[in-house]
Order: sequence, then structure tokens, then C-alpha cells
Amino acid sequence: MNLNILKNNTSNSYLVQGLIWCFFIIASLVQFYEAPYKISSDFFLQWASGIIVFYFNYFYCVPQLLLQKKYGTYFIYLVAIIGFFMIIRSLYFMPEFRTDLPIRNNGPSNFPNPRLRPPNRPLFFKFFPSLFYILLTAISTIIKILSEYYSNQQNKLIAEAQKNASDLIYLRKQTNPHFLFNSLNSIYSLAHKKSDLVPDAIVTLSELMRYMLYETDNKYVFLENEINYIKNYIDLQKLRLNNIENITINIHGDTKNKFIEPLLLISFIENAFKYGTDYKGAAYVKIRISIVDNDLDFFVENKVEKITIDPKNSGIGLSNIESRLKLLYPNSHKLTISETGNKYTVHLSLHLDKIQN
Repeated sequence: MNLNILKNNTSNSYLVQGLIWCFFIIASLVQFYEAPYKISSDFFLQWASGIIVFYFNYFYCVPQLLLQKKYGTYFIYLVAIIGFFMIIRSLYFMPEFRTDLPIRNNGPSNFPNPRLRPPNRPLFFKFFPSLFYILLTAISTIIKILSEYYSNQQNKLIAEAQKNASDLIYLRKQTNPHFLFNSLNSIYSLAHKKSDLVPDAIVTLSELMRYMLYETDNKYVFLENEINYIKNYIDLQKLRLNNIENITINIHGDTKNKFIEPLLLISFIENAFKYGTDYKGAAYVKIRISIVDNDLDFFVENKVEKITIDPKNSGIGLSNIESRLKLLYPNSHKLTISETGNKYTVHLSLHLDKIQN
């Protein structure tokens, strides 16, 4: 399908160019409206050779010589082709340059003989026809340089987009094994205690893994599904803890028909449970998610007891999360991380996408 689109675009380009050339040729015929007998074969040769010069410069001289900084060769090629056509025209198709014809009679005549050459004219007059080729060369040079610049800019954007996509894949792949490691540790702690909650924990983990395997490959996911994933993760954490009274999650606003980058918020929540759980199995984690129109306000708070948070080693690392935010929401997010006393807070404001890409 992409090949067909490319062929159609190429065909349309040729058609447009043909129409443009026809327009200019027809427009130049206006000068002969009252005297059509004055149209000579040189008129058609002029345009035919002009088109050849235009495309020779466009397809070969500019990309292969001028843009490669071979200025001397570029100038020689242009002078050679323009000079070639000027010699052909002046010798065989332009009577005003012929020296083998009798001088035209200056007397009155309604139909001057085109085979009679005019009186001698200054030398620079013979260079006037070459201005036509110079103009076409200048136009083709400008068009080619601009098209090359535009093409280079597009290639840079594509390369940057591909690099960003690769970076995002890498960052996501860092998230998945880290999450699985933490979840298995939680289930292991339950199994070590011979808890009856192990089957429930395994079922919850399977739901989480199903979401990660089958939905997070998309660029964006439904916000509603992402929040359900967060709830399941919190439920899994609660199963292994002894005191869950201070674990809360409050969600306000409409989550339907809104989209978010997958596994973006879970990293903050993982860090909160990691540092918000003491050695007795009691956790203090407060989570608040508010959605107003297409703006999401995410807040998570946890207690830390004399533990210095290392941004590079907390969970998958805050640098990972910040990199993803910069790649996906470069101008539509605000992240604030603070530590006051024994409380560590993360506040993220995010503008969500209305449609799925």
C-alpha cells in the first residue's frame, strides 16, 4: 500500500510539473497574439532546451556538484550546456545572429522577410538569450536546495522519532522485570509465612502480567485500565503487609475515554511502597489521582524513617521516569518531588491525550 501511495505521489508530481511548464509556454505565446506568423522554430527550441537545462541542473548539477562543494566543476558544466544550446540556436535558428544573410531593407514593409538579418547590434546583445537559461538555472537551483533542506529536516525528525521510540522501549523494558521482581518477592514473603493468601496473590499477579503483556505495547492505553492495574498492584502489596490502615488511594473525576502512556505512574507507587514500609510490615502510602477535563493530577506520599532517597537507585530510578516524561510529554507535564521531615512526596501534573494514537 505504501508503494502505491509513493507511485501516486510521483505521478501527481510529474503531472503538476507538466501543467506548470504548459502554463509558462502558453503565457509566453501571448506576445505573438497579434502576429502569429512571427512564431519561429527557435521559440520551441528555446523552451525545449530550457527544460533540459532546468532538469539537468536540478537532478545532476546541484546535488552532485554544487551541494558537494565542487563549485568549479558546477560552473563549467552549466556554461558548457548553456553555451551548447546558444551556439545551436545562433547558427541555425536565430536569424538576428546570422552573418550569411543579406541586410534587411529599412524601408516600410508589412511583412518583413525573416531571412533578412537586422543591422549590426552591440556584442552584449548576443548574450541576452542566455539570460533565459540563467533564470531557469537559478530557479531550479533554489527549488532543489529548498527541497533538499526540507528532506533533510524530515529525515532528522524521523531519525529523532525512531530514537525516541527506541528509548521508550528500553525504558519500558526496565520497568517490567523490576515490577516482576518486586511482585515475586511479595508472594515469596507470603509463602514463607505459609499464608492462605498465596493463591489470591498469584491470581492478582496473573492479572497484572496479562495487562503488561497484552496492552502496554501500545503507545497509549486507556487511563481507566491503567488505574485498574494500579489498584491490582496495591491489592497485591496489601496481601504481604501486616498493617494496611495507612494505605489509601482516592480517585476523582472521569477516567473514561482518556489515554496515558502505559506503566508511567506505577514507578512512583513502587518507590512509595519500597520506602514507605517499615521492618514490622506497616506501610504509610497515600495516593490521590484527580482528573479534570483532560488534566491529570497525581499525588503520592509515603513515610521514610531516616532513609536518604537515592534518585538513581530508588526503584527503576527517577531518572528513568523523568526521561519518559520528557520524551512523551515534553511540554505538558510538571513533576515536583520533595522530602519534608519523614515524608516523601511526588506531585505530577499531566495533560492527557484525547484520542489514542
